[in-house]
Amino acid sequence: MPTYEYKCRSCGYHFEQFQSMTDSPVKNCPECNGPVKRLIGTGAGIIFKGSGFYQTDYKNSGSEPKGKPDSAGKPAACGNSDSCPCCDQNV
Repeated sequence: MPTYEYKCRSCGYHFEQFQSMTDSPVKNCPECNGPVKRLIGTGAGIIFKGSGFYQTDYKNSGSEPKGKPDSAGKPAACGNSDSCPCCDQNV
């Protein structure tokens, strides 16, 4: 059940009411019995936890590239001495 925000048009009293979505809106202020206006709230944000969502959403900023060069300056993932098929560069 959501919490709705109201503001009195007469006295300016601001209050929240916890009620069902099917309940009718509050019409009178609990302080002065004047007319109230229901305010538009932002609501609660949705939080997704766990795996299975977009791969790029929570990418580690400290991740290392896949082909680290070895001591000769050639990528370790590549086994080719003339060209590197994983990054299309001549080494």
